[in-house]
Amino acid sequence: MERQMEPWWKKSVVYQIYPRSFMDSNGDGIGDIQGIISKLDYLEKLGIDVIWLSPVYDSPNDDNGYDIRNYRTIMDEFGTMEDMEQLIEEAKNRGIRIVMDLVVNHSSDEHEWFVESRSSKNSKYRDYYIWRDGKDGQPPNNWGSVFSGSAWEKDELTNSYYLHLFSKKQPDLNWEHEPLRGDVYQLMTYWLEKGIGGFRMDVINFISKALDLPDGTIHPNNLYGDGSPYFINGPKIHQYLREMNEKVLSKYDVVTVGEMPGATTDDAQIYTNPYNKEVNMVFTFEHMDLDSGPGGKWNVQPLKLVDLKRNFEKWQLALHKVGWNSLYWNNHDQPRVVSRFGNDGEYRELSAKMLAICLHMLQGTPYIYQGEELGMTNVVFPLLEDYRDIETLNMYKEKMEQGISHEDIMSGIYAKGRDNARTPMQWTSEGGFTTGTPWIRMNPNTDEINVEQSINDSTSIFYTYQKLIQLRKQHDIITHGSFQLLFADHPSLFVYKRQSADEEWLVVTNFSDQREQLEWKDCDVTSKSREIIISNYDTLNTNENTVEIRPYEAFVVAFKKGIEN
Repeated sequence: MERQMEPWWKKSVVYQIYPRSFMDSNGDGIGDIQGIISKLDYLEKLGIDVIWLSPVYDSPNDDNGYDIRNYRTIMDEFGTMEDMEQLIEEAKNRGIRIVMDLVVNHSSDEHEWFVESRSSKNSKYRDYYIWRDGKDGQPPNNWGSVFSGSAWEKDELTNSYYLHLFSKKQPDLNWEHEPLRGDVYQLMTYWLEKGIGGFRMDVINFISKALDLPDGTIHPNNLYGDGSPYFINGPKIHQYLREMNEKVLSKYDVVTVGEMPGATTDDAQIYTNPYNKEVNMVFTFEHMDLDSGPGGKWNVQPLKLVDLKRNFEKWQLALHKVGWNSLYWNNHDQPRVVSRFGNDGEYRELSAKMLAICLHMLQGTPYIYQGEELGMTNVVFPLLEDYRDIETLNMYKEKMEQGISHEDIMSGIYAKGRDNARTPMQWTSEGGFTTGTPWIRMNPNTDEINVEQSINDSTSIFYTYQKLIQLRKQHDIITHGSFQLLFADHPSLFVYKRQSADEEWLVVTNFSDQREQLEWKDCDVTSKSREIIISNYDTLNTNENTVEIRPYEAFVVAFKKGIEN
């Protein structure tokens, strides 16, 4: 009975749509809501349960929709509120819920709250944002913005500075101010009443700041101070999330995932423990930083698989029977995983399937980013002018000013730039995304990587994802079993066991193009009792005692407990 009462999202798989790049219905080169509606049958075929929709709200589009001008209207480029209501209903008819982005650490500087706030120090909206006087003609402190430059912008009208942890067109909201929180809760209720299935909360652990706003440490190669200790997991974050749950979320059967850069497993145990009534799961970033060098994100280093394994082990063990994990390789802010941790050349299909199997056999809720199920790859655009992402363009300017060469900067962009994830979805060999000119160039490999080809090939990456989604619904061991890492120090193999009361599953994945060998006895597995659940090669290359693991091979073997060796 207890299992039946468990939240629906524990067996769900989420599919993230970046609307601008998913499907264009009217030929203007920009994806839209009607485009999404036209592809719901495709998503139903894949088998997903939830669509996480990146922002479709009215926005000046300084940061691709994460700068919201009006939380209650739809951006003209994407359609109308009637289109949005149709999407919610059409998805519901297919058993799919829509999760919206909740972006309330900041708004657009064109939001009416900010327009009023900057108009006068006496405005009733003044305290909706974080305003401070300067110090000797300088900003209030030395914090740097996530998007480069100072985190403060001077507004001449009132001769004051406002805080913007991201773009200067994204002023931070002041969560200390109770009327602001009340307005946020009202807009959340507005969308929940329309029937959405929950929220993905953008950088939600940034909303509480240390009000004395102390200077941050200036790290080597940086011009500005690191303010993150004073706004990541800030002093009142748990108070605010519990209030949000009490006032709004507790009244609906929905899912919440908090995007929380810098959150540790200890933090996540508090955030996701159901007794605390905060969020259902968090997006952690630790595994996304493992290929970053001392210089940060753009200082790209080869992934050490041992580090990745240890990181997954830490999160699997920490949240088992305490909270809940989110599982992802890709999103709109990350490069394509097959290019990043796999092999997007000779072994593209095998390594994409391997990465899928590795992730989807873990405990948590998996997130698939559009095109991941096709094995879409990173892109190398010939010109800087082909890039659209504000983070990329700001970084390029800053590093050029520091004397770093164009070639070195571009190599970082090719590996880690956010536009790798934002090239249009590849529907057909000709592209199929738009009849017009796409807002950002297509990846030129659409002729070989596309939906049309994938769904007509029963051995494609698409059908591996489809089967993984089905397995999660059919087998409780995936959602409830314990996790045990094997061969922790092996440089190429990621091997782990999932265990329940009556069975064990062995998950074997090879992150290299080298052949490896395992002894069944070293895995506590008997060859006599095994059943292959899923694999990315047609057969296992095995005998009674050993199994040879081929390049980028992945398989899952189930065996019943209590069977004699």
